Amino acid sequence: MSSVGPATVKDAATPVPETSATSALTPAQRVLTMLRSHKWQVLLLLTIVIIAVTAGPRIVLGPQVPVELVARQTLVQSLVASGRVESPHRVEVGVQMTGRVARVPVTEGQVVTAGTTLLELESSELRAALGQAESALAAARARARQVREVQAPNTSQGVRQARLAHDAARDARVRNDALLRGGAIGEAAHEVSVRAEQTALAQLRVAEQQAASAAPSGSDAAAATAGVAQADAAVRLARAKLSYASVRAVKSGTVIMREVEPGDVVQPGRTLLVLSPEGDTHLIVQIDEKNLRLLRVGLTALASADAYPKKRFAATVLHITPGVDALRGAVKVTLLVPAPPAYLMEDMTASVDIEITRRDSAILVPATALHDEGSTAPWVYRIDGGRARRRAVTLGLCTAGLCEVVTGLVPGDRVIPLSDASIEEGDRVRGTLPVVKQ
Repeated sequence: MSSVGPATVKDAATPVPETSATSALTPAQRVLTMLRSHKWQVLLLLTIVIIAVTAGPRIVLGPQVPVELVARQTLVQSLVASGRVESPHRVEVGVQMTGRVARVPVTEGQVVTAGTTLLELESSELRAALGQAESALAAARARARQVREVQAPNTSQGVRQARLAHDAARDARVRNDALLRGGAIGEAAHEVSVRAEQTALAQLRVAEQQAASAAPSGSDAAAATAGVAQADAAVRLARAKLSYASVRAVKSGTVIMREVEPGDVVQPGRTLLVLSPEGDTHLIVQIDEKNLRLLRVGLTALASADAYPKKRFAATVLHITPGVDALRGAVKVTLLVPAPPAYLMEDMTASVDIEITRRDSAILVPATALHDEGSTAPWVYRIDGGRARRRAVTLGLCTAGLCEVVTGLVPGDRVIPLSDASIEEGDRVRGTLPVVKQ
């Protein structure tokens, strides 16, 4: 029987002697070799770490949700409307008589002063008629002067001569009366003296009537005076007709329309030019009748012309038409522009924001965070201690996406907008404010 040597037992904890290949590896290579030999365990560990990093805060602190910040700001409630630029009135220029246009010395957009000629008609016939009327006036004045300077003195002299002739005839008839009684002359001779006295008396009466007629209060003088007045009226009429041939600006302003050219035959009643006089500039807007209760004279507004939307100017409510346009369901409102900009032109379209109410220090919440806004019990989700808590609020004015909070919130509160519908009462949440773009 052969003998066997004692068996050698190796302890499991005894390190395995390094082979020449293992001992040649660097520490980094050794770690890599170990990871390869335990890759599934390493992948599991990495997965657990990633889940813990990404989902841990959501599980523990809740999801991230966008929030809106309650702030104290100025709140302005306004009415927005559109309308047009107008002057208080326009002057529509036409002619008062039919004629051919000789000259139009103005153009659209030209600024004119009072008295500037806007249009002229051909006027040769009118000037001739005026000359004829002036000649007739001169003749009438000459006739009146003749009555005053020639006829009146001549008739006075004629009265004196007729009176002397009558006196002589009367004396002759008296002498013949005595001779007839003494029988010195016959009845025929006496009759001649009587007829001579009667003729002289008649001539005296005619001379007195002519003198009375030529006197300043007499009929000839009155007729001469009336002739002068009639001729003078004819001159004034001719001058008026001549003046109609030249149309002038009654006020300073701007020509905003011209629809006439030289050579046109025009008639009364047709608008040839439109003049916008200098003065106040108005904005005419239409406001829905449901907002009539909010309007009052004196309200301030900011307006802008559609052609220059970034340039705004001030306006004030000047007049509210007492009637409602039944077809439009709107009220005509006139606003005064105290300092109109230079670019503002007649009939421009303008947008107007009329300030109805102002709160200089109001607590405001975005309307996007309000639940049941139109009800009697609106509420919001406010973040309180990292959780979404339902909070009842009392609202005041609402405009432009903001509402005034009377009770229920304070400045600095964070509220959750309606867009995040998955949030419920008591949920853990992490609020993030929106990033403001510079």
